[in-house]
Amino acid sequence: MLTTVPSFDRIGEENAFAVLARATALAGQGRDIINLGIGQPDFATPPHIVEAAVKALRDGHHGYTPATGILPLREGVAADLHRRLGISVSPERVMIVPGGKVTMFMAILMFGEPGAEILYPDPGFPIYRSMIEFTGATPVPIPIREENGFAFSAEETLGLITPRARLLIVNSPANPTGGVTPKQEIDRLAAGLSRHPHVAVLSDEIYGQMTYDGLAHQSLLAYPELRDRLIVLDGWSKTYAMTGWRLGYSVWPEALYDKARKLVVNSFSCTNAPAQYAGLAALEGPQDAVAAMVREFDRRRSLIVDGLNALPGVTAATPKGAFYAFPNIGATGWKAKPLASALLERVGVATIGGPDFGVFGEGYLRFSYANSAENIRRALDRIGSFLEAERPSGSDASD
Repeated sequence: MLTTVPSFDRIGEENAFAVLARATALAGQGRDIINLGIGQPDFATPPHIVEAAVKALRDGHHGYTPATGILPLREGVAADLHRRLGISVSPERVMIVPGGKVTMFMAILMFGEPGAEILYPDPGFPIYRSMIEFTGATPVPIPIREENGFAFSAEETLGLITPRARLLIVNSPANPTGGVTPKQEIDRLAAGLSRHPHVAVLSDEIYGQMTYDGLAHQSLLAYPELRDRLIVLDGWSKTYAMTGWRLGYSVWPEALYDKARKLVVNSFSCTNAPAQYAGLAALEGPQDAVAAMVREFDRRRSLIVDGLNALPGVTAATPKGAFYAFPNIGATGWKAKPLASALLERVGVATIGGPDFGVFGEGYLRFSYANSAENIRRALDRIGSFLEAERPSGSDASD
């Protein structure tokens, strides 16, 4: 009988992909399914980016690249950070990777081991906790509270740090809540971390260009005092509608960069060459498609928040970033995951139950408004009819 090492029994997954698979299967049976579960823009990758990848193939870029990524793209990332945020980063600290999860995987693997503690946002991206548990480290959830605008509290976060803490994960703008942590709170966190020099920081900034209401993204790269222990995760998937291209980047402190390079060499060797040239075209080409997409998400944000707040038993805070709403469904009488399942199976609307993002996610559902306005309206109509007609029973009830 085959057996695996115990760590593989601890690894979790991202349930959004399980919901996507079920939604796809139902659609294959002829059901009309509206997917508000998956975090994927419904826009096409801008044509000039696609053409850059095609040209790269035609020009013969079919082979390996340096493990850390081609130099023009690393220079392009550094130039983009300076253009957008006024932050100077050396290309020698930039690493090109196939998607955002790779940076999480490497950072958590570096610091996670039995006896160590890693702090992460809850509710938050599920791979954080999954990878922490895989390494044998103890996951320490940072509560992300609705009453705090779904921003993290610097005071509460700093209060959770012990001598065993090795890594702190922060995410703003945030998945699944759409929360954006204010600059003054990030200032407090950066100042407070001076008392904990043994703790590295992973800042997940993949939604950094998706903020609303005049808010500006506050990158942790703007804090020089953190640079020697800061890992920043970003990429192209959300900003340029390039989810399937599997293209991301990270910025590493000098002490960790070569360790990350070795992990690349031992795992995937390098990111595929044509995608890297496409990424360079994305950064150096026109940005009007990005701006247009964010404006459309803003319009859909208003639509979905108003619609959710009109549903019986549902209240929805207005998200400040990303493209997710995280409504409170406590007054419907349903637990979150049974409600999400019922909405998909009975009325054909895919959402994600809050507990899939952590223990503090109970009582909430995640809705992605990266789908069309028409589909959002149709989904809200179906959900409203369902909640008017159906009541939970037994284990589906919230109390």
